[in-house]
Amino acid sequence: MPQTPHIERHFTAGEVVRDVVIGMSDGLTVPFALAAGISGAIDNSRLVVVAGLAEIAAGSIAMGLGGYLAARSDAEHYASERIREEREVAEIPHEEAREVQEVFTSYGLNQEEAAHVVNALTKKPKEWVDFMMRFELGLEEPNPKRALQSAATIAGSYVAGGFIPLAPYMIFHSSREALIWSAVVTLIALGIFGYIKGRFTGAKPRRSALQTVVIGGLAAGAAFLIAKAIS
Repeated sequence: MPQTPHIERHFTAGEVVRDVVIGMSDGLTVPFALAAGISGAIDNSRLVVVAGLAEIAAGSIAMGLGGYLAARSDAEHYASERIREEREVAEIPHEEAREVQEVFTSYGLNQEEAAHVVNALTKKPKEWVDFMMRFELGLEEPNPKRALQSAATIAGSYVAGGFIPLAPYMIFHSSREALIWSAVVTLIALGIFGYIKGRFTGAKPRRSALQTVVIGGLAAGAAFLIAKAIS
């Protein structure tokens, strides 16, 4: 009897989703809070738009640069650790072989079973180092294009998110009226974004949506009240 082939579907774009989450969440929240704060002090939509665009430009560059530096740091850390492992495999192979055996015994293999695998692995220096990097240090080799991709994804997500709370100020002359619409569309966007983020990351989508809305609302509310009190 023919059997249906087993096909595993795993979500493998975790790094991209993480970058989108970082950029979009800040892009929605920070310009929203800034616009709300200025609206609490001055009833001038044009000023809010100018300040908001400046913040989006500066924020996207800063966030993108942060993502680039973080990814570069990960790549440099991986490279330095790999050089160290290669040196240890060449200079103290018995110690490294013992560490490999400890990894296998931690997964339930006995000493004899682990010894066979260790003997086979130690005959292949490159694969031996690969194994040590992944299972001893828990490090995966970074994508060489990761830094630029991370920077572009975070910056682009920040810009996309930032225009949502700013759009009503481009339509309405009164910043107080625009603030109401900005709050509505931004909180809806935060809820949708939080729900989608929850679906991708494996969290409960509704809880993720609620948390995202609450955090964004609190940030904007605090900025508005502080600006109102100072003015």
